[in-house]
Parts: sequence; C-alpha cells; structure tokens
Amino acid sequence: MNRDEAWQILCEYTKGEPLRKHGLAVEAAMRAYARKLGGDVETWGIVGLLHDFDFEMHPTAAEHPAKGAPILRERGVPEEIVHAVLCHAPYLEELGVQRENDMDRAIFAVDELAGFVIAVTLVRPNKSIDEVDVRAVRKKMKDKGFARTANREDITGGAEVLGVDLDEHIAFVIESLKPVAGELGIGGVANSK
Repeated sequence: MNRDEAWQILCEYTKGEPLRKHGLAVEAAMRAYARKLGGDVETWGIVGLLHDFDFEMHPTAAEHPAKGAPILRERGVPEEIVHAVLCHAPYLEELGVQRENDMDRAIFAVDELAGFVIAVTLVRPNKSIDEVDVRAVRKKMKDKGFARTANREDITGGAEVLGVDLDEHIAFVIESLKPVAGELGIGGVANSK
C-alpha cells in the first residue's frame, strides 16, 4: 500500500474537511515519530492517515474502528496497518487487540494530542502553530470547557504508553505539525489558503 492509495480510501469514506485534516495531522506526527523511533516512515504515515477513515460512518465507540477494520482488509490494506489502526482506540480489550510495537503505541499517543494542538492553535490570535508552545497546550488542557470532546486522559496516557515525558511529547507533536501547517490551516492568517 502506498500513500496515494491510503489518501484515496480516506477521501472515499471521509467527506468532511476537518476530519481529513485531522488525518493529515496525525500522519505528520506519525511520520516524525517513525523517524525518531526507527520505524518505516511510509507505513506509519499511512496508519496516521487511515486511523479515522470510517469515523463519519461509524462515530460510536461500539463501531469505530471495529467496523472499519474489515473494510480495510477488503481493500487489501496490510494487516500490520489494520492492527495499528485498531490500536488508536483506548478500548483495546473490547477490540481484542494489544499494542505490540512502537507504531501501535504511537498512533494512540498522537491521535488525541494532534487534534488538541490544532484546537489550541486555532484560538491563537494569528492562528499560527508558531505561537503554540507546551505551556499553552498544558494551560488549555486544564480548561475543561476548551475542546470538551478531547480526552485529556488519552493525551496523558498516550505519552505514558509511548514511554515519553508529556511535555517532551507535546513539544514533539507541535514541531511535527509545523511542516504541514499550511495544509492544516494553522500556518497563520497571513499564510492561510
């Protein structure tokens, strides 16, 4: 499987631009962690792109990503990618999977955090990721009224599962999003598309 094939699957099942952008953000963070941890950059990136491909069809924990996995298998997606996609969910026991390697752990660790970092960026005056740092993210994490659907326990638990310090993890994800900031709409109001 290559990135173009993964992008086609994402676009076929995900019509909303925000969820597509989320896939791009998680892809960027996964690629960065693959480089850091010695993983296959393409494979890890594809996991990031596809992790929520079925969310519009199956928006509940009872269905997502369990009902998406058979679709990926029917499309010929390699099992290691399908497995990692399943591992992004916090409810592994219900899915009958375990996080077995760094890729499985990284997708869980970056998913919620990537979305949260983008939310923090979008409330900055210039909507630029260059204005976001660890302190800003940690401050917003304490504000339960901000980005209410973002699960703070998944963010902190993700760093723990990956075996990294939370502040280092936040800083790493912020940096990983900077190269794709324009695509994500977080490059600043002067640079937005």
